Amino acid sequence: MPPAPKNDFAFTAERLYGSALENTFSGALSFMRRPYTRDLRGVDVAVTGVPLDTATTNRPGTRFGPRGIRAISTELAWGAPWPWGFDPFDRLAVVDYGDCHFDHGKPWEAPAAIEKHAREILDAGASMVTLGGDHYISLPLLRAHAARHGKLSLIHFDSHSDTWPQAEESAGRIDHGSMFHHAVNENLVDPAASAQVGIRTHNSERMGFNWLDAAWVLEHGAAATAAEIKRIVGANQAYLTFDIDCLDPAFAPGTGTPVTGGLSTALAQSIIRQLDGIGIVGMDMVEVSPPYDTAEITAMAAASIVLDYLCLRAKDLPERK
Repeated sequence: MPPAPKNDFAFTAERLYGSALENTFSGALSFMRRPYTRDLRGVDVAVTGVPLDTATTNRPGTRFGPRGIRAISTELAWGAPWPWGFDPFDRLAVVDYGDCHFDHGKPWEAPAAIEKHAREILDAGASMVTLGGDHYISLPLLRAHAARHGKLSLIHFDSHSDTWPQAEESAGRIDHGSMFHHAVNENLVDPAASAQVGIRTHNSERMGFNWLDAAWVLEHGAAATAAEIKRIVGANQAYLTFDIDCLDPAFAPGTGTPVTGGLSTALAQSIIRQLDGIGIVGMDMVEVSPPYDTAEITAMAAASIVLDYLCLRAKDLPERK
């Protein structure tokens, strides 16, 4: 019998549960060293990338976001994350499903490709954590999630509301500032039961969403923000989307449309950690642009927030290692 492998667990792991210690600076990359597979039997959460930045309106580079988040996540994969005190992968079967494929030379085909990719994962019974990519990807992801779960509440962390009208979208135009305008018009989300958190750019077209803008969040703090999100969402099922530019550029310089006056990483993490009791059916983390990052701090913030989300999902589950 060959000896059990001691590295490259993205490819050599023999089971879905548990973590194994591997050098943070080497080895095959997957998110949090999870097994890389397209086999979703027994899987609770599939982490997948959508490396699209065709829809961005300023600095590009988010096509490298999934790769950057995966790479820095090795820094977090060596033990039970603080402050949770347990390994979420002892309780949740999480895999890295790889990236959504589309032809970059045919950007008009990307929306359908993303939706099809998401439907395949959801139809297999797994939930999704999607690494972007620019924020446009949330629209085809919402189409797939709403087809499975019905109309959803949206929990949206961002410096922009992304509800600017773009009538041309139905004719093939894509834009990362109009997705939620279309999500409301397509009856994918209920804006009255949705919260947009950290907003700090003017938009007179709110489409009925509840704003917890950056000034409100900074004044009231994490506990009050989480409580208000819970009040707004109520008993609805929800989709969580996190644009990394919700964070102040001091904490997330590596993004395409930075806006000053935002949340700290610690504040955002504290809010996420207190969203227990909400039926969140899926999540995406978008707008990480590694070419504009400094010392990988933006990618680290993104990976850490995703890890907090997975811990939130796992905290009331028994160990299954």
